Amino acid sequence: MALHQYIQNLLLLGVRLQVRRAAEPAAPPKVLQPLIDSLQAARQRFDQRALNFGHRYRSGFWMIYLLSAFAVLCAVLPLALGWDSATHASHRFSGVWAVVEVAVIVTVSAIYWRGHRSDWQGEWLRARTTAELTSYLPMIAPLLDFTGEHPEPNWYLRIFDPGEHTQESDDVTTLCRSHEAEARRLLQGAWSDPEFPDAFARWTISVLDAQQCYHERVAARQHALLHRSHRVTIVLFVLTALAATTHLMIHTLWLSLMTTFFPALAASLHGAIAQSESYRLETASERLAEDLRDATRRIAEASRAEALQVPRELKAAVEGAVALILEEHQDWQMLVRPHHLPLA
Repeated sequence: MALHQYIQNLLLLGVRLQVRRAAEPAAPPKVLQPLIDSLQAARQRFDQRALNFGHRYRSGFWMIYLLSAFAVLCAVLPLALGWDSATHASHRFSGVWAVVEVAVIVTVSAIYWRGHRSDWQGEWLRARTTAELTSYLPMIAPLLDFTGEHPEPNWYLRIFDPGEHTQESDDVTTLCRSHEAEARRLLQGAWSDPEFPDAFARWTISVLDAQQCYHERVAARQHALLHRSHRVTIVLFVLTALAATTHLMIHTLWLSLMTTFFPALAASLHGAIAQSESYRLETASERLAEDLRDATRRIAEASRAEALQVPRELKAAVEGAVALILEEHQDWQMLVRPHHLPLA
């Protein structure tokens, strides 16, 4: 578990997320299984790369925000402890807090430098895009016409223009080119098999249902995280106001520490939540979950159409579902891309 996940789990202590579990995945059509298996290693490789860089980037900006608040604490704590006074028994240790503060500032700078230099965010977005597109290649393969040579090697671009981020995915184009012959061989005459449309529809619905459950879980978690962090920041600002009011009557450096550190911690927490775009992720995931629910219904209806219309209507329904996912992924890219570690 990455650092940002530990922090979020700490914020969500006591919260129970009411989300449903996806049904057992349906078996894919037999003709698609070899293609799925041959793409599995590439998908896992890109997925693991996306996880690694995603954890680094998100843990990085959470650390930057929270360590910034801790640096404020290090600056005022010697005053609250009274170590700044030459008559205090621990006065000789007062410089320790200054050293710690400098170490925290250096750590924040190092995180920013390393994240910016290694392009954690960019690597995360590129790998996540490639992993997502690779996972849906077996789903869109039956929608294509492999009877002849096609000048466009990227299977996605033969069906629709999924956006600039997909167009830039050279790895997906390479995978499409290398699996073209295999897909042509496997899918030759697949739609003439009376069992294929029903098996393809059941498998596609199960894949989309898993995606729907995932986005429902994301929406529920982001909603809970947003509200819990909102409550924590309210408590911190209320405590700050109480400490400031009390300080008018009782002069103590501990109250000064509270009025300094609590708003810094609240601001850091608010900044981290804002940079993680919890609210927009919640609303986007809720919308996509609803859209996927409608898409699976259309696929189920298309699979029950008249025999002569099944391939055409089923292909159109699956194409529409994949288009929804690609549009959401592009929206997510546009949502996350403007946020960089420098904003922290």
